[in-house]
Amino acid sequence: MTDALAWRRKFGVMGPSTNTIVQPDYDDLRVPGLTNHYSRILVQDGTIESDEQFMALTRGIADNVIDAVRSVMTCAPDYLVMGMSAVTFYGGAKGADAFLDRIESESNVKASIGSLSCIAALKAYGGIKRISFVSPYYPTANGEVKQFFADHGFETVREVCLQCPSAIAISEVQEDRLVDVLQELDGPDVDAIVQVGTNMSMMRLAGFAETWLRKPVIAINAATYWHALRANGISDKVQGFGSLLEDF
Repeated sequence: MTDALAWRRKFGVMGPSTNTIVQPDYDDLRVPGLTNHYSRILVQDGTIESDEQFMALTRGIADNVIDAVRSVMTCAPDYLVMGMSAVTFYGGAKGADAFLDRIESESNVKASIGSLSCIAALKAYGGIKRISFVSPYYPTANGEVKQFFADHGFETVREVCLQCPSAIAISEVQEDRLVDVLQELDGPDVDAIVQVGTNMSMMRLAGFAETWLRKPVIAINAATYWHALRANGISDKVQGFGSLLEDF
């Protein structure tokens, strides 16, 4: 028998309990016959003032992710979509592969994670070699992101880490601030701009920014959900969130 609403696929989504952006973002990208089922990764919010505190926060999320996987698997999803990105970049290409294997081995279903979804998105455009990126992270985590992209053959020309003072504060970064950041990241030496950090709302701005920057602007929530759709043979185009979901 097939789920009455999810006659195409049921997606299990894991995201930090402090994250208020992923769930509405993914619901905005949902297509007919597909349902999203959210499982929260327990994390306590607190003040972040250093690299060490930020890394401790994200590693705490990683420690609790399997409990969230086990919880969401009780609704028998067909596929998993990770709504947390930082730790999926840690350890470079090998670290990302190990994280994905951990999720898939526990669940016995396939999954999309943010880091590898960004690579798939960049490759979909073709010809992209030099990128810039923005994150809500701290410098050490940005270094992990930069190394991950380098492992996959992409040169980071510029980067910005907003050093948000708490996990919840990431969701409070406003669009006008991100417009300024995009202008800082842009230049003739950059082929595409990437935004990482799933609790930072940039999916709609990224689509709009492509019209005036005239290059791909990839928001991680859009990239991850796009990857999940295409990995499941769902080719529906979704309008309003940039060229990735509209053209590929």
